[in-house]
Amino acid sequence: MSWLLAFALAFPVVQVLALRVVEPPFSSFMLIRQMDAWRAGDWRFRTAYDWRDLQDISPHLPVAVIAAEDQLFAEHRGFDRGAIEKAMQTNQQGKRIRGGSTISQQTAKNLFLWRGSGWNRWLRKALEAYYTFWMELFWPKTRILEMYVNVAEFGDGVYGAQAAARTYYRKEAVALQPAEAARMAAVLPNPKRYSIAKPGAYVQRRARAIQRQMGNIGGKAYLEKLQ
Repeated sequence: MSWLLAFALAFPVVQVLALRVVEPPFSSFMLIRQMDAWRAGDWRFRTAYDWRDLQDISPHLPVAVIAAEDQLFAEHRGFDRGAIEKAMQTNQQGKRIRGGSTISQQTAKNLFLWRGSGWNRWLRKALEAYYTFWMELFWPKTRILEMYVNVAEFGDGVYGAQAAARTYYRKEAVALQPAEAARMAAVLPNPKRYSIAKPGAYVQRRARAIQRQMGNIGGKAYLEKLQ
């Protein structure tokens, strides 16, 4: 049993070390979505995914996701204690809010794990924290951000900046404009409920707020903090 425990502890570390320099051919979320389609008998379904290095993605998109999801991304070490405590307090009051997950945690979940519900959600949360710790230790912030904007789901089966830019704007990811990037960030982390192609009132309001926050955090200059 000791060797099984050692393997279970070491395997995530090996994965994280490998993906520091290797482009992932797919993420766990992509694989799960593809298998769900096949189980449903949809043999034509294919996930849309096309890796782009960070320099080949418009800087407006990483700034937008930081403004929307994790404005302390440059400062924290993978966990935003204040956001986690606020989420817990509000949930205890019976209200539903967005979780306290950072971009690092969301990257770990999307890349290696699953959504989960019930007891296995807590298992996933524990594994998510374990992966996040090693990612923050071995990856520079720019790698975490690069990975996130490449594996985040922006629509059903549409993963990453390039696939989303081509699907929704008919352009390359490097050509995304601030308003387009803000709308993409506005559907996170629930792109199956909210749509980039047909944004409702909530997405439109949120996109405008995100675009204002992009300026408030310094715009492209924010990315210099990650170097």
